[in-house]
Amino acid sequence: MKNNEIEKLKDKINDFDLKQTLKFLYELFNEKVVIASSMGLEDQIILNEAMKISKGFKIFTIDTGRLPQETYDLIDKTNKFYNIKIKIYFPNYKKVEKMIYEFGPNLFYENIENRKLCCNIRKVEPLKRALKAFKVWITGLRQEQSITRKNLKKVEWDENYKLIKINPLIDWSFDMVWQYIKKENVPYNKLHDKNYPSIGCEPCTRAIKEGEDIRAGRWWWENPEQKECGIHIKNGKVIRIKTIGSGETK
Repeated sequence: MKNNEIEKLKDKINDFDLKQTLKFLYELFNEKVVIASSMGLEDQIILNEAMKISKGFKIFTIDTGRLPQETYDLIDKTNKFYNIKIKIYFPNYKKVEKMIYEFGPNLFYENIENRKLCCNIRKVEPLKRALKAFKVWITGLRQEQSITRKNLKKVEWDENYKLIKINPLIDWSFDMVWQYIKKENVPYNKLHDKNYPSIGCEPCTRAIKEGEDIRAGRWWWENPEQKECGIHIKNGKVIRIKTIGSGETK
């Protein structure tokens, strides 16, 4: 899509609310628009609104193989609640096997390169496969979530994945998220009731303490500016990751 087309899309939906945004995108792109869900609160909100518009919305999630049981429970509950089937993508098992053989099952605790290697194999590569057939990617990102997301826009061109990325909840607060969840009785991960505001893989997620940032429980041993898995890349900048067996980065 050309820059002027992106700008036209921005002008059209920048002032739309969530429902208007989803309806417009579905009518314009139909089966070429997809909701990528991590099963977080924000993604559940987007899914809930999308289901009011059409059961034809494409939805997928990624099973890294290290998710908490509560996340699997939520996938099952969500499918039953909306009478849908969320498509699940898995990492390449050969790459996982090789990574574990070379670096061990807990490699991510050792250094940031190992952690991003694990994220790349378990999350980024499956995401690339999942997004390949689509033109528009809808996410639950919010600027308030972390320092790495404060400059995100509602409509962006993702150079890494070569598609339009829409962040319809970009300016929502955490309080707004919970107000919607409770008002609409949306299914959510029960770990949220145990002080887990942000949930990823089980070994890389912990509950937060009073006064901590909402993403403090994600990769808590790293600095805040490093806390991204590599899925969300700004301005085409690829996060450096180690290549298996070579010791190189890219």
